[in-house]
Amino acid sequence: MIHPQQKTLLQVDVKELKGKPGAQETLSRTVPTPADFATVLVGIPEASDLNVQVRLESVHEGVLLTGSASAEVTGECARCLDAISYPLTVDVMQLFTWVDETGGENDDGDSLAVDENLMVDVEPVLRDLMVSALPFQPVCREDCPGLCSQCGFRLEDDPEHAHEQVDPRWAALAGLAAELNENEEPGGEPDPS
Repeated sequence: MIHPQQKTLLQVDVKELKGKPGAQETLSRTVPTPADFATVLVGIPEASDLNVQVRLESVHEGVLLTGSASAEVTGECARCLDAISYPLTVDVMQLFTWVDETGGENDDGDSLAVDENLMVDVEPVLRDLMVSALPFQPVCREDCPGLCSQCGFRLEDDPEHAHEQVDPRWAALAGLAAELNENEEPGGEPDPS
């Protein structure tokens, strides 16, 4: 149900649940994903479909929200930078506490408050759950070889790709060896000059 005080499609009016422990409502919506449901490399694109299937149950302390939310994650592999996409579903369980008669909140540290208009905002709960479920370093597949750290070449295209690496501590000696080889005459004798 849409309430005049509702700012987003992820806010729910819970007036009908106040003072009726055991009463339930369901919320089944596909809404545009709000901004910032993402990390640096992957996330749920803003305005893409976010499917929310939750039950709101009146309990003595407030409203218990349970259910799930799902969306399509897109981004790029942290190793090879290829595009990746996969479905993400998270389980939701959150208690929204009633504001007590003195105006304070019943705060046990793990709950959020039902606002003064008897609305609960599901968006921050979903953002926390979905963003924390995103991988810190997403990969297109577990054995992705990535890119060459020196030239950026895609290692998938040539697994034998390599660069000759000279230890910088020996670089001066390599230069000296090249100089000695230049000064050596054909036949193996060094140039007397």
